[in-house]
Amino acid sequence: MTEISTAFLAVFIAIFPIVNPPGMAPFFISATAGCSPRIRSEFAGRIALSCFLIMAVSLFVGSHVLAFFGLSLPAVQIGGGLVVMSTGWQLLHRVKAPRPDAVDHAGSDAGIQQQWFVPLTMPMTVGPGTISVAITLGSRAAGAPGFFLLALGGVAALLTITFLIYVCYRYGETILNRLGAGGVDVVQRLAAFILLCLGVQIVINGVVGLRASGLL
Repeated sequence: MTEISTAFLAVFIAIFPIVNPPGMAPFFISATAGCSPRIRSEFAGRIALSCFLIMAVSLFVGSHVLAFFGLSLPAVQIGGGLVVMSTGWQLLHRVKAPRPDAVDHAGSDAGIQQQWFVPLTMPMTVGPGTISVAITLGSRAAGAPGFFLLALGGVAALLTITFLIYVCYRYGETILNRLGAGGVDVVQRLAAFILLCLGVQIVINGVVGLRASGLL
């Protein structure tokens, strides 16, 4: 049990602050503004499951996938950072959502159908930072004694993070609604600006990584 608990804490403590489900909930709510509650709940489940799969693949075979495609972590960071910047810019300049009784849910649901994976799942929820940390953790654990127990602990940590993603995305609007329409708009626009800044920082980290590796 010691190996399992140690692996659980190592993976959870390393990945959870980067994924940050409570902090990312306003981005999800802003991006799905106007969607019906049923569709938003469905998207929360899809995103949570997809995030688990991405994190698990990154943890266990991520380094092999990058090697197969000839990619470096800085390249993934720069590409993901550009997508995050684009998403933040679009959310920042989005017109304020109409009142719930004036929203055409059918049109909104159809418009968001193509966005649940990109950018809502990746890179908005699980981005280059999460992937790079998961790959690093997996590379360190590969070949270590008791790898099976370490893998169990890692999977348990990823399942816990997945559950928190779903809860925060599914019920985040209930909490934000207590702020009122004006408060929600302020939170969403502030979150969009922070998301834009995060994208810039991810690109900067990628460029620094390229220079450190001698590729730039």
